[in-house]
Amino acid sequence: MAEGERPREIRLLALENMPDSTRSLLGMVEVYGNKSGLAPSAVRALERIYRRRVPSDRIMTPELVRSLCEASRETRRQVGALVHRSGEVDCVIVGDSSSLMLPDIGRLRAAEGRFRALRLVHTHLYGEPLTRDDLVDLTRLRLDLVAAIILTPEGDPRSITWAYNVPAQSAEERPYQVAGPFPYGHPEPHFGQLIASLEAEFAQKRRARAVAKDGRAILVHVGEKRVRGASLRAESRLGELASLARTAGVEVVDQVIQLRDRPDPRSVVGHGKLDEILMRAIDLDAETLIFDCELTPSQASSISTKTDLKVIDRTQLILDIFAQRAESRDGKLQVELAQLKYALPRLQQKDDSLSRLTGGIGGRGPGETKLEIGRRRARERVNRLEKELGELAARRKERKRKRLESELPVVALVGYTNAGKSTLLNALTDAGVLAEDKLFATLDPRARRLSLPDGRVVVLTDTVGFIRNMPADLFAAFRSTFEEAADADLIVEVIDASDPEHEQHLETTQRLLEELELGNRPRVAVYNKLDRLSAEERLAFDRPGQIGLSATDLSTLGPLLRAIASAARVRAPVASDSASV
Repeated sequence: MAEGERPREIRLLALENMPDSTRSLLGMVEVYGNKSGLAPSAVRALERIYRRRVPSDRIMTPELVRSLCEASRETRRQVGALVHRSGEVDCVIVGDSSSLMLPDIGRLRAAEGRFRALRLVHTHLYGEPLTRDDLVDLTRLRLDLVAAIILTPEGDPRSITWAYNVPAQSAEERPYQVAGPFPYGHPEPHFGQLIASLEAEFAQKRRARAVAKDGRAILVHVGEKRVRGASLRAESRLGELASLARTAGVEVVDQVIQLRDRPDPRSVVGHGKLDEILMRAIDLDAETLIFDCELTPSQASSISTKTDLKVIDRTQLILDIFAQRAESRDGKLQVELAQLKYALPRLQQKDDSLSRLTGGIGGRGPGETKLEIGRRRARERVNRLEKELGELAARRKERKRKRLESELPVVALVGYTNAGKSTLLNALTDAGVLAEDKLFATLDPRARRLSLPDGRVVVLTDTVGFIRNMPADLFAAFRSTFEEAADADLIVEVIDASDPEHEQHLETTQRLLEELELGNRPRVAVYNKLDRLSAEERLAFDRPGQIGLSATDLSTLGPLLRAIASAARVRAPVASDSASV
């Protein structure tokens, strides 16, 4: 105990005996919520609620009920008290006639498997049971319990009802349980024992769950219901987002689809849907919400104010994957540049009111805020990265010039991410590069020599995979890497034939090639992963001008080799450091 600080019991006794007017003047009590238009007598009635104490075995006491009812009669509004497990009243809140707005009570959870150690006891004026807002507050804020005192028209207690969180066993079950309404005076359960048993159940359930490397996440997709096939498209897009999440090391515990006329400008999903998602996140112990779109700074801020969950969008998820998988210095710098460019506008949104001068003449005083220092250093780092990448691009250009001087034809493998480009490179050249059934397994271009059956040699290049709605900053940062295909004599577009959206993937690839000014290069379409299709489904890819194969089956690679040989420039046989196919 600090010197001069009175013991807790003495301080509480002093507050009990202190006049309400003195307590208010000293700022020792504060009433939260809708205080406009309240008479002084109503304010005093609200402040007197702070005097009440509730023992650990009770949900509420007659004295607390009497004080809440008196304050509701004075104000004609709902009145509530957040009661701590210690028995003290932490907050007194006044709302309107049908609802309460709880103050900020800190982080979403006090600890894993634990509740908030606060319960809400409040009045209902019109005989209504617990409302949706009450239940959302219970689950979202992880309160111990929410209790409602249902009043008569005269403002006296008629009945009581309460609800508490329970571990749901399935997505269909509610994550809470409601008791009552019971006539006022009905016996209550032992509050302390009830909460202790519930926390033990939640802790046991959490221990039984496998914990992913980077936590548990709920995926959210919002689609336009006016678009034909909106439901199927939403499921496909959410499937791709789930693949991205798994690639990033996140365990997907739930997926949410909402079809709307247009996304909500503030919260993307509707407010009611967001409340449902937050309730599911708490029940499933999810730490992250991942939205299948690019959130604006204001949307991310609006959603974050309603929850303590980590809120990220599709762009951040892709940037995180690139950051994990970049191996070369070039790739690492490109990822860092893209991340900084993404973060800068969001840093700017933090608090423009913190603007300060940087010191010097006319700028004496507090100097820069931490936020401004962060923004300035980020901009300086962006400039430095762009300079370093320019130098690396010059070296890469020199290497390409030497490669061209060798007169070896160049064939570039391009296509949607996870279409099988790296697997095809390994099959053709025995390159041994990483090939995984994950998105963006390849970030750094790989070039290998390929000996054709007739003895000629070409350079086969594996490139970074494309993806729909490629983040603009990421595309700009990796543009030089994508341009590995710029000097190709032949572009081999690899398409995953087993993906139901392979046509959209092909459109994405062609659009990005146009942006790279590679639309006029000779191209051949290769439909990969035919081994995953039935014999009848494979017939759809048996057309002139396209090649069907399985990169894991060497016997299917002959047509591709002949296409490469016919498109490649003729050159005398030279020694090769790769296996001949």
